Amino acid sequence: MTGEAETTCQGGVLTVTFNRPKQRNAMTWGMYDALAQACDRADSDDAVRVLLLRGAGGRAFVAGTDITQFAEFTTGKDGVDYEHRVSAVLDRLDAVTVPTVASIDGYCVGGGLGIACAVDLRIATPRSTFGVPIARTLGNCLSSTALSLLVRHFGHARTIAMLLTARLMTAEEAHAAGFLAVLTDDLDKDTRSLIDAVLGHAPLSMWASKEALRRLHRDGREADVTDIVARVYGSDDFRSAVSAFKTKRPVRWSGS
Repeated sequence: MTGEAETTCQGGVLTVTFNRPKQRNAMTWGMYDALAQACDRADSDDAVRVLLLRGAGGRAFVAGTDITQFAEFTTGKDGVDYEHRVSAVLDRLDAVTVPTVASIDGYCVGGGLGIACAVDLRIATPRSTFGVPIARTLGNCLSSTALSLLVRHFGHARTIAMLLTARLMTAEEAHAAGFLAVLTDDLDKDTRSLIDAVLGHAPLSMWASKEALRRLHRDGREADVTDIVARVYGSDDFRSAVSAFKTKRPVRWSGS
């Protein structure tokens, strides 16, 4: 494995491995760029059915952004530009059309928690921890995009408590909060099982759920999902599935 972020594709799964284990996979700009590029590939390559994110080394998923990147900041605008750039990557990840999965082992904090919040499904080991301890570390703050993602998953009360106390949440707490789909001692096996289940489901149905929820969170009750409903109900997959259900045949999803 070489490079700060390795991207591989096998069996319909595009995997991004954050690969700076000595730095607990703290994100560099190159890693953020690689993640954005993987999102573009997931949406443009018909062979990709799932986007999987993981961290190398067994100690962390992602432990924030590399602090050395802040050393050259001299004005508030530097911070604004930084948050805008990270927010663009989080928005891009949130908008990926195929299911996205984060396989988490160890620290998932700061920017790492933002990344995990922007995917659809999260699976983690019991030793994993979650939080944004900036009030006792760097003394910085979050963008509206990052805050919105945190509130979406944890609610206002948990989010403000997380930020003000700077306490890390245990994996058990994250699971109880509904943030983790699976809590497991066998991360590789259960990540594979989760992905296999997703790979067997209707691509358009999953896309519709993802996109409608994304618009709902963005636009509230005014969100218009008419085009989503029309695309799904007008699809070959829907017609084939109805016919297969009536004749008790297995469905073969095409995504069209």
